Amino acid sequence: MILADSNVLLDVITADRQWSRWSQAALDEWSRRGPILINPVIYAELAPAYDTIEKLDAAIEAVGLEFHDIPRAALFLASRAYTQYRRRGGTRRSVLPDFFVGAHAAVLDVPLLTRDTHRYRAYFPSLRLVAPVPGSHVG
Repeated sequence: MILADSNVLLDVITADRQWSRWSQAALDEWSRRGPILINPVIYAELAPAYDTIEKLDAAIEAVGLEFHDIPRAALFLASRAYTQYRRRGGTRRSVLPDFFVGAHAAVLDVPLLTRDTHRYRAYFPSLRLVAPVPGSHVG
């Protein structure tokens, strides 16, 4: 089981020239190991790529993604990470989506499949990240 960040899913959906191959291979590999999860934040980040909710839901079903609500413990953890962010000089006035995603993976104790590791490593240091090794992808 793994939580998939929207950037990896959007690489495949949009056929990103630089990242789609790496992202598709990672999704294929992890789908053989167990469920690939998304949450409401990831769902919302995917939504702009589709004209209707029905098309989005059909794509999620076709790929075999499992939708999981974010538990309260993860929401609380996200608020703690956001508080650290603000204390370190972060300027955003609302909790960032990455905090919800990182906290959700941390509370579920599952790895996070992502290409954007910086904030996750800074605020969720125990979180296992599955990410490309620099220079390892082929565009």
